[in-house]
Amino acid sequence: MSDTVYLNGEYLPLADAKISVLDRGFLFGDGVYEVIPAYAGRLFRFEDHILRLNNSLREIRLDLNKSAAEWQAIFQPMLDSGKDEYIYLQITRGYAPKRDHGFPEQLVPTVFAMCSEIKPFPGRVTGVKAVTLDDTRWQKCHVKATALLAHLLLRQEALDQDCAEAILVRNGYVTEGAASNLFAVLDGELITPPNSNEILPGITRDVILELAKANRMACKEDVIAVEALQNASEIWVTSSTREIVPVIELDGQVVGPGKPGPVFQKMDQLLQAYKQSLV
Repeated sequence: MSDTVYLNGEYLPLADAKISVLDRGFLFGDGVYEVIPAYAGRLFRFEDHILRLNNSLREIRLDLNKSAAEWQAIFQPMLDSGKDEYIYLQITRGYAPKRDHGFPEQLVPTVFAMCSEIKPFPGRVTGVKAVTLDDTRWQKCHVKATALLAHLLLRQEALDQDCAEAILVRNGYVTEGAASNLFAVLDGELITPPNSNEILPGITRDVILELAKANRMACKEDVIAVEALQNASEIWVTSSTREIVPVIELDGQVVGPGKPGPVFQKMDQLLQAYKQSLV
């Protein structure tokens, strides 16, 4: 992680970055965040990330009007052209003089950003174990909100079972991972649950769908029943910093051949080539 961060218009050492204990992000989790990868100093699918950010801000009724160019000007000084990194951006409703659940008027949002190096995740090569758990989160999972306690509890329950991810279930259908989107290969077709209020609209998810269609791979957005997932030949979880991670064991049962499958291998090659084409 870089020692220099951005906070409310200033670049300063991380140790000097401080907010009020009355900031609504601290008191209520009243804010949103975004995670944007950068390869060799170039922000990946930047405008898509800003569009998702603006959608999240609109959903929580937080007005902050910055153009993509203005955000880029904030992030660029923290990036290193020789590294693969990611920007973490967090915006809260800001400081209010007293604790009140209602939205105070005329608040100035708190804007914080930092840059960290993307570390290789071993599970991308070896595959990971996952477990299905009931989706106990709220009804606005399409908002990238900072209030992540439900996600943390689900992820920790998975870790307690020696699994890397929790795959979440609502009404007999899988939605996504605790911190990832979900793909499955069923009867040779790549399937991911459709965008809705029950999942986060993942940027990596969208890229995978685009690459699959461009390369004439059978794919679609559709609901996936738990029983169908249990019979999938391949399962993946995807995110901005871990990219595509194959699941080789689900609920203690081997997935497919018990190793990353051929559809994953092809898609991972396509994704890496796409990234290089942008750099």
